[in-house]
Amino acid sequence: MNTMNSLLEKIGNAPALDFGTIFSNSIDLFKKTWLQGFLLQIFTSIIVLPLILALYLPLISIMIAQASSGYEDPDAFQAYFAGLGFIYMLFFILGIMVISVVGMALQAGFFRIMKQLDHDETIKTADFFYYVKGQYLGKLFLLMLAALFIGSIAVLICVLPIFYVIVPLSFFTIMFAFNPELSAGDIITASFKLGNKKWLLVFSLIIVASLLSQMVGAILCGVGILFTAPFTYHPIYLVYKNVVGFNEDEPVNHIVQ
Repeated sequence: MNTMNSLLEKIGNAPALDFGTIFSNSIDLFKKTWLQGFLLQIFTSIIVLPLILALYLPLISIMIAQASSGYEDPDAFQAYFAGLGFIYMLFFILGIMVISVVGMALQAGFFRIMKQLDHDETIKTADFFYYVKGQYLGKLFLLMLAALFIGSIAVLICVLPIFYVIVPLSFFTIMFAFNPELSAGDIITASFKLGNKKWLLVFSLIIVASLLSQMVGAILCGVGILFTAPFTYHPIYLVYKNVVGFNEDEPVNHIVQ
């Protein structure tokens, strides 16, 4: 278990990491985790589906009714949204928040599974839901709000700062996954410190991993993106592993440039 002081010390003393080695190791690790990454996408889709149905089924019903009657009312959709008003917007915002928090919990579970597979440990499908518990969801909610606030401010400031904050924000979930005992503020602080320390490396890895996963997914008839999209988590995991490690007794596996 990392204390805040030991965590910051490890980040401050982080060794130089090699892009090629991290990327190569990401591919090797992906070969072990591709099935669990696919399951992550499926579970996330299942969570999102009820909200999509709740939002769009009434609209589909209006379209079907108009098609059946042969009469199109261009004001029907506007009247539908106007009738819902504040309640609709509140439901929509709450729905997005719930999905975001549970999605972060699933991602944290995936990072935990990734670590287990990396160490040749036995895993269970239930491990995806390890952090979908009341004791963790409150902290994840705070992290989600912080990420939303920071991202919104970055976009408002001429958009360019988003390219900076995307790196620290990418460490929020993994920092929580392996240090759930820390406060939300400490997790944010540690994420920004690690993001600042390895910004160029991580930004490059995120861009290359994202492009590669999309290209390979497109080649596999589009459906392949369900398998390849989680590849982007692997460089984040390996940077964390080689800078922070997972506990006080386990030596950090440094990759020196």
